[in-house]
Amino acid sequence: MRPLLLPQTPSSVVMVRPHFFAPNPQTASDNAFQRSSSCASPSEISGRAYEEVTRAAHILKSHGVAVHLFEDQIQDRTPDSVFPNNWFSTHAGGHVALYPMYSPNRRRERRADVIELLKARYRVQDVIDYSGLEPDGLFLEGTGAMVLDHIDRVAYTVQSNRANPIALERFATHFNYEPMSFEAFDEKGNAVYHTNVLMCIGTAFAMVGFELIPDAVRRTEIKTRLQNTGRNVIDLSAYQIGEFAGNALELNGSSGRILAISSRALASLSSEQVEVIEKSATIIPLQVPTIELAGGSVRCMLAGIHLCRRDEI
Repeated sequence: MRPLLLPQTPSSVVMVRPHFFAPNPQTASDNAFQRSSSCASPSEISGRAYEEVTRAAHILKSHGVAVHLFEDQIQDRTPDSVFPNNWFSTHAGGHVALYPMYSPNRRRERRADVIELLKARYRVQDVIDYSGLEPDGLFLEGTGAMVLDHIDRVAYTVQSNRANPIALERFATHFNYEPMSFEAFDEKGNAVYHTNVLMCIGTAFAMVGFELIPDAVRRTEIKTRLQNTGRNVIDLSAYQIGEFAGNALELNGSSGRILAISSRALASLSSEQVEVIEKSATIIPLQVPTIELAGGSVRCMLAGIHLCRRDEI
């Protein structure tokens, strides 16, 4: 029996396995999570990233998650292709969105074969393409820029050059979400570039780096809103956010809900925080240290599919 399609928690994902992975020079200026590696050659870094994605996909499959694994073999053109959740998202009712990307080389990540697979395997009613906003400098990088509460219909969005308010309003109108926008900064005063490094929303819990949100009123609003949904809210420290603890994704496996999170992020969590998560989900740690050099972690690697399979209708 296939896992049930749950509002917040997908049972299928799209992943992209890179053959020429590298931290993206076009995103380094505003992604404070990004790092370079001086102790490995470009080919070694690329090879390690390939293996990390391969291993992560295998582990998720072993827990009953359907993984659609695509290859990226375009040399030197799409260094961030391992993060497909930024250029498309899927939504209950058969809807797909394509997003306008801030960095020019990230716009090349959009690929027709992914959308064609979704149409072939799942019930897709329409595809709304926002990429035409790019020439006007209006960007919205998918479920990196937004963390979506599919149950309460809220699009939590950190203000940045990757989340234009006009583009956000268009998405919210089309897909029936309430936009909740706020500022967030790390300990060095750098603006947080993507919301999904700051917060993770599961079915019964949410993890948020409230320490990075300077507006006390907004902090309280966000926490109250999440608590009012009945979720246990876990407050992540700035250090834990820097370890990618907020960059996790709840999935529905063959034996129930799981939380896909990096081993580095899991190591930063306290036993009390882990206990809260494990009340409703099994934690699945994934080793992705090379991928994390690019400034994203496990959640960025997973584009959740919130669509009904054709063979389930």
